[in-house]
Amino acid sequence: MVAAIPMLMKRMSDIPVEILAGASPERIACRPLPPYSPSAIAFLADLSKALLSRPEPRRYPDIAAFAFWCRKANLRRLAGAFGSAGHRLGRGLVLHIAPSNVPVNFAFSFAFGLLAGNANIVRVPGADHPQVAVICEEIERLFSLPEHADIAAMNALIRYPRNDEVTAALSRSCHARVLWGGDATIAHLRAMPTQARCVDVAFADRYSLCVMAAEAVLTASEPQLRGLAEGFYNDVFFLDQNACSSPHLILWLGGQEQAEAAMLRFWLAMQRLLASKGATPALHAVEKFTHLCRTAIHLDAAVSSSRHANDIYRVRLAELPEDIDIHRGSHGFFFEYVCADLNCLKRIVGERYQTLSCFGVDRQQLIQFVVAEGLIGIDRVVPVGKALDIGVIWDGYDLVGTLSRVISDR
Repeated sequence: MVAAIPMLMKRMSDIPVEILAGASPERIACRPLPPYSPSAIAFLADLSKALLSRPEPRRYPDIAAFAFWCRKANLRRLAGAFGSAGHRLGRGLVLHIAPSNVPVNFAFSFAFGLLAGNANIVRVPGADHPQVAVICEEIERLFSLPEHADIAAMNALIRYPRNDEVTAALSRSCHARVLWGGDATIAHLRAMPTQARCVDVAFADRYSLCVMAAEAVLTASEPQLRGLAEGFYNDVFFLDQNACSSPHLILWLGGQEQAEAAMLRFWLAMQRLLASKGATPALHAVEKFTHLCRTAIHLDAAVSSSRHANDIYRVRLAELPEDIDIHRGSHGFFFEYVCADLNCLKRIVGERYQTLSCFGVDRQQLIQFVVAEGLIGIDRVVPVGKALDIGVIWDGYDLVGTLSRVISDR
C-alpha cells in the first residue's frame, strides 16, 4: 500500500521539500508492522554500529547517546519489557515535526515511530546542526542496502522551510503525528485538519527542576562530588539549559545552615568544572546579567543573587511562588529555594512540570510522593546526570503503545 498525499503528487521540484534520506513522501509504502519487528530492530542496530564507527560521536555526545540507545541488546530489552499486549500493529503513517533546539531528537522520534511499527515522515530541524547531517548520511546509506529495502520504502527524512501548505498536506494523510515545539507551535499544528482517527502526541513547553539533599552533598566523597558536578553539567550545559528536561529550579532539602554549606560545596565544584571547559561566551554572560536585572524587577520572592565568574548565576528565593515555572534560566542561570521536606512541591507542580532530577533522595520515595499526592505534573524522576536521557516512555507517554493499535479478539 502506498500512502496518498494529494498535494505532494506535484513534481517535487515544485515543492520546497528536500529529501535527506528514504522515499519520496508521495511514494511512502504504508504497510504497518508489529511493534519491535525484527526488521526495525535490525535496521536500528545497524545504524548504531555505523554511527559508533565514525569519529563524530567523540565530538558530539548526543550522537553517541542515540547510537548507544539503538544497540540491539537495548532494543531487545525494550521489546521484552513491552511484553505481549495482544496482537498489535503500527497505526500506519506517522508525521514527526522535530524540534529545532535539540539536534538529535528527530532521530529518537523516528526510532520511536519505527519501533511502534509505522511508516514515518520526519521533518528534521532546519538549523544547520552537524549531528543531523551525520545521522541522516548513515540512515541514507543503510537505506540503500538490499537488507533494509523494506524499511527504506516506509520512511522519509525531509527538510523544508516553514510552510503550512506542505505541513497541512502531510497532516491530512497521516494516521498519527508526533509534534515537538512550544505551546504556540503545537496549537498551530493541531489546528490543521487531520483524519478523524489521527492520534496526536504533542511535546509542548515543559519545566523541570532538581532536588538535592543537603546532607548528601556535604557527606559525598570528592569523587562522588565530581561525579555529581559532571552529571549536573550534562543535564544543563550540554544544551545550554534549552532542553525541556534541564532544571531551572533547585530545591535544597534540609535546614538553612546545612543547605548553605551544601550550596557552597556544590557550586565551588561546579565552578572548578566549568573553568576547565573554557571561557563562557560573552553573549551568554550578557544574557545572564540582563536576565538577572529583569528578575530583580519582576520577581518579588528573589532576595539575593550570587555569581560564579560569568559561568553561573544563582537567585535565592525567600518563598516559592506558585508561578515559578514562568521564571526560567539559560546558559547556567538558576533559582534556589531551601525546604525542609517535599511538601513544597504540592504548591507549585502543575501540568507543565516534566522532569525531577535528584541527588541524595530516594527516587522511589519521590515517585510515591507524586502518586500519593495526585500531582498533575512530573512525568520523570531521574538521578542528576540523566535528565537528557530520552526513551520510549517520555512526557508520560508510552510511545510505542500510543503509536500502535491493538487488534482485539473480544
